[in-house]
Amino acid sequence: MGMGFSKEKAVPVLALLAGASVWGVIWYPYRRLEQAGLSGELAALCTYGIALLAAVLFLAPALRGPLRQPRLLIAIGVTAGGANVAYVLAILQGEVMRVMLLFYAAPLWTVLFSRLLLGERLARAGWEVMLLALSGAFVMLWEPASGMPALTGPADWLGLAAGWLFALSNVLVRKADGVGVAGKSLAALAGVAAVAGAVGGLRGSLALPDAAPAGAWGLAALVGLALVALTWTVQYGLSRVTANRAIVILLFELVVAALASYALAGERMEPREWLGGALIVAASLLSGKLAGPAGSSRGSAPTP
Repeated sequence: MGMGFSKEKAVPVLALLAGASVWGVIWYPYRRLEQAGLSGELAALCTYGIALLAAVLFLAPALRGPLRQPRLLIAIGVTAGGANVAYVLAILQGEVMRVMLLFYAAPLWTVLFSRLLLGERLARAGWEVMLLALSGAFVMLWEPASGMPALTGPADWLGLAAGWLFALSNVLVRKADGVGVAGKSLAALAGVAAVAGAVGGLRGSLALPDAAPAGAWGLAALVGLALVALTWTVQYGLSRVTANRAIVILLFELVVAALASYALAGERMEPREWLGGALIVAASLLSGKLAGPAGSSRGSAPTP
């Protein structure tokens, strides 16, 4: 009995740790794909397009019955798509940890969107989350020369935009209570492919490279399949672990990302960025106390 109980508790935690670990290094295949000649938009379109096809095959039986809340599903697709594409472009242009920590300012936006779209009252804990996340962003973006915070380039803007859209997507996921996980996940995957195609079309960056190695397309396929498996692995963990505990486990992503970005890309953060990041992490930890039993996370919709 004791061993069975221990295994029942351990497997969901291991699932979340596995998901966080993969999210912490998912940036690296996208950089390899860029080096092979695939733009960020094309890489996102290929990987999430493959993920969408795989998900349709596996999730089709769960989609029987009338389509409910179609407008919300479209909104989930657009916001999740924007978040993912912005994130991919950000990690290709900027430093991994800086982009990730700016993305993790999402609790600030989640509190605001929950108030506006769900009518949730802003209690003391909500104000504390906002203050911590905002303080962390200010510290990270502070420029000694100008004496004020500033976004230093496109990667900063894209990282913040990804977190903003991610927060909005998660609130919309909670609002769409008439749709199951399968429908929401498919909407998000379709949204990423659609947004990547639209942005790439506008920027003229969807042209296939003339001499991309065959391994690049194999890598894109593997990433796409990994995204499907990753989404459902995290969903499994979230459905069996409380929100307060899950948010702590999922922050392991930042540890993996810090080690991977140093080992694979030689990137280092300044002390000021570490301090700002610590405040943002504290906001994420506190935000877990605001969520219900199945709080929002990367698992609620396929996100970077």
